Amino acid sequence: MKVMYIECNMGAAGDMLTAALAELTGDTKKAEAKLNALNIPKVTYALNEINRSGITGTHSDVDIDGEHEHEHHHGHDHDHEHHHDHDHEHHHHHHHSSLKDIEEIINGLDVSDKVKADAIAVYKLIAEAESEVHGKTVEEIHFHEVGTMDAIADVTAVCLLMEEIAPSKVVVSPINTGFGHVHCAHGILPVPAPATALLLKGMPSYQGKIEGELITPTGAALLKHFATDFGRMPVMSVDKIGTGMGTKEFEEVNCVRVFLGEMDSDASDSVIELQCNLDDMTGEEIGYATSYLMEQGALDVFTTPIGMKKNRPGILLTVLAKPGEEEKFAKLIFENTTTIGIRYQAKKRFVLDRRTEEVTTRFGKARVKISEGYGTFKTKAEYDDTASITDKI
Repeated sequence: MKVMYIECNMGAAGDMLTAALAELTGDTKKAEAKLNALNIPKVTYALNEINRSGITGTHSDVDIDGEHEHEHHHGHDHDHEHHHDHDHEHHHHHHHSSLKDIEEIINGLDVSDKVKADAIAVYKLIAEAESEVHGKTVEEIHFHEVGTMDAIADVTAVCLLMEEIAPSKVVVSPINTGFGHVHCAHGILPVPAPATALLLKGMPSYQGKIEGELITPTGAALLKHFATDFGRMPVMSVDKIGTGMGTKEFEEVNCVRVFLGEMDSDASDSVIELQCNLDDMTGEEIGYATSYLMEQGALDVFTTPIGMKKNRPGILLTVLAKPGEEEKFAKLIFENTTTIGIRYQAKKRFVLDRRTEEVTTRFGKARVKISEGYGTFKTKAEYDDTASITDKI
C-alpha cells in the first residue's frame, strides 16, 4: 500500500506542500512546467532549490502579473485571510471574487474532474470557516483578487500533484500552529487565526515554541481534505522524501517534509472488540440493535447463542469497531440493548487488501470485490448485484 506521511513540525501552507510534493514526483522542473501548463489566469509558478541551515529543499514562488504574491502579505510567508469585505478599503484596487467565481475558474482549468472536485472541496472548507468567523453566509463571503489567485494556484497545484502521486493513505502529523499574533488587513489577530483555528477542529495540533504564524488557512484546508489519518509516522518503508521550504525564516528550519513509501499489506490491523451478554431481549430487538450498530459504522456485528446462569439461553453480542471508537459504540450498545456492562479489548487481525471493481457481463453490470495479499487473490461478486441480475433473468 502506497502511504504518504506529512510532517508538520513547522506547520504547513499551500506553497510549502506544493514544493514538497513536486520533489516527490522526481523532477521539480517537469512539475513546474506541468503547473504552468494549467494556464491559471495571471499566474506563473517557479520551483527553485534552496538551502537553509544545511538542509536542501524546494521553494515554490507564485507570481501574479509578474509580482511575487507573498510580498503582498505584510512580510508573512503566506496569505493570512483570502477575503476582504466589499466596503473594506485596501491598498490594492482589485475586484473581489465569490466562491461561485472561484468554482468557475477551477472548472475552466484543463485538469481532471477529480482535481477540480478536490480543489473546489478545499475552497469550500476555507469559505465555510471564513463565513463562520465573520457571521456571513458562504455566498456572502468574497475573496480579494490577489490573494484569491495565489490560493487557487496553491490549492490546484497540490490537488494536481496528489492525483499524480496517488497515495492510498495520507497520514498527517500533529500540526505546529505557532503562537502570538499576526498583522493583517483586518487588524491584529491571534495565532492561529480564527478561520485557521476552525479548520483545525478535529485535527491534532499544538502551539510549540515558535512565535509566529506557522499554519495558514490554505494549508489547514488542504491537510483536512487529504488526510485519511493523523498521528506519528506509521511503520513504512520510505522510498522518497520531499522537502518544501517556507518563505519566512525562523530559528528552526521552516519546512514541511513529506515521506512517501510502502506499508506492508500483510501487516496486521487493529480492532476494538466489544462484547456483552443478553438474556432479556426479544429476537426482534436484537435484530434491530445489530442492524443499527452496523449503520453507525461498526466494522462487524454478530451474535452467538450462549448458555447463561440459572440455565437461561442467551445471546453474546459482539461488535468490532475502529480503535478510538470504543466509547461511541459502548454508548450505542447501552442505548439499544438491555445490558448494564460491556467488556472490550484491542485485538490484532490479519486483513487482505480489498477493492471493488465494476464488470460488464452478458446479463448486465455487476460489482466484484477483489481481495489480495499473503500470496492469495480472491474475487467475489457483490450479493446485491447478483440478486438484482438474477431477478431480471
